[in-house]
Amino acid sequence: MPKPQLSKTILVTGCSSGFGLLIAARLAGRGHTVYATMRDESKKTPLINEVNRRGGAVRVLTLDVTDQESIQSAMTTIAEEEGALDVLVNNAGFGIAGAFEDLSDADIREQMEVNFFGVQNMCRQAIPLMRQRRGSKIINISSVSGFSAAPCVGAYVASKWALEGFSESLFYELKLFGIHVALVQPGSYKTKIFYENRRYAKNFGNPQSPYFKLSQTLKKMVDHQIDQSKKDPEDVARLVEKIVRSSRPAFRYIPDAESRLMATCRKILPFRLYSALVERVTIKPVMDV
Repeated sequence: MPKPQLSKTILVTGCSSGFGLLIAARLAGRGHTVYATMRDESKKTPLINEVNRRGGAVRVLTLDVTDQESIQSAMTTIAEEEGALDVLVNNAGFGIAGAFEDLSDADIREQMEVNFFGVQNMCRQAIPLMRQRRGSKIINISSVSGFSAAPCVGAYVASKWALEGFSESLFYELKLFGIHVALVQPGSYKTKIFYENRRYAKNFGNPQSPYFKLSQTLKKMVDHQIDQSKKDPEDVARLVEKIVRSSRPAFRYIPDAESRLMATCRKILPFRLYSALVERVTIKPVMDV
């Protein structure tokens, strides 16, 4: 496919499934040069099938956001083949469920290593390549958990709150070089993060845990919510494409109406009232069991 006039060189992390797969396939279908990365290239078939269905092409690279050597290898490849990088989409991540006392230290550190330090690792090595072109963009896929907490997702929430603060500081720093930083804050969509990619705390399923009833009740609620969800994950890919095309993008974006309502409530309600709403949804059902 011929490149469009405004074709960009784009690197997307975490492309074996979910948002990353859809983002990479959509941008490739628009004629951009897309480097779609994943930890295990043997899982690239769903991505390739989706790219072929839409048209376009992607360059698949092995990349683990916690492995500096694999990141450097990817950046060297892009520098040699394209000379610069226009857009970095930090999508790779996972969520671990469990109350704080059920989480091991290793659980929490792994969550932060991937969701937070992984983004920093990518930015540290990508920015020198991006400074060569003004108008470059870093798009960090955050979550509604970046502004609203809930029980039994404390490690995930912490990783996303850290990502939000880091992104905001980076937003100001990179203004010096004409590089824009944007955050995307999606809510819950029916993707693999809630199915085969879901992870649980070490003691999540332990009946002796004081949080067992809470964790199991919330798991059933989340499973039902996701199974019934009508939201289209493609909305996130469309939004990322919009940011890529924009000459003056905003800093924060929320793709779905449900999450925009949540953000509005979080912003305007006193914490006493907002927390009461969260407790009504998450804690009261446990007390009623």
